Amino acid sequence: MATLQNPSIGIDAATGGTITGWDHVEQSLRDIFSTQFGTRVMREWYGSFVPNLLGQNITPKDVTPFFVAVTSAIEQWEPRYRVTQVQIVKVTREGRLHFFLDGEYRPRAVFGDVTAVGARRVDAYANPDGILIEQRQTS
Repeated sequence: MATLQNPSIGIDAATGGTITGWDHVEQSLRDIFSTQFGTRVMREWYGSFVPNLLGQNITPKDVTPFFVAVTSAIEQWEPRYRVTQVQIVKVTREGRLHFFLDGEYRPRAVFGDVTAVGARRVDAYANPDGILIEQRQTS
């Protein structure tokens, strides 16, 4: 029996087309971070506490609860990405936060195979309106 080389496949939320691999993980992270608990019918425990924190200005004292919300949501809902390090790039007076999430991409984790195939850095920007995620592959 042949193994699937790219087991992550879904529907692109922006185009309606097919989305696969790491792009699918990024889309999943954006969805998790923008979904507040209790807002999905039949899946009311899906989402994160991140939307509750985005309505506030992020100050240096608020960074720790924010990262707890981000990393616990990833651990709960996205097994294909394991965060290994969180790095704050910048916190502004306007409540904007720029941060990196370094971690391992594990494309077959939904099947129980947690073998990492490479490192990924998620470049994220949070402000009161939401989170913007950009991805760069690291060695």
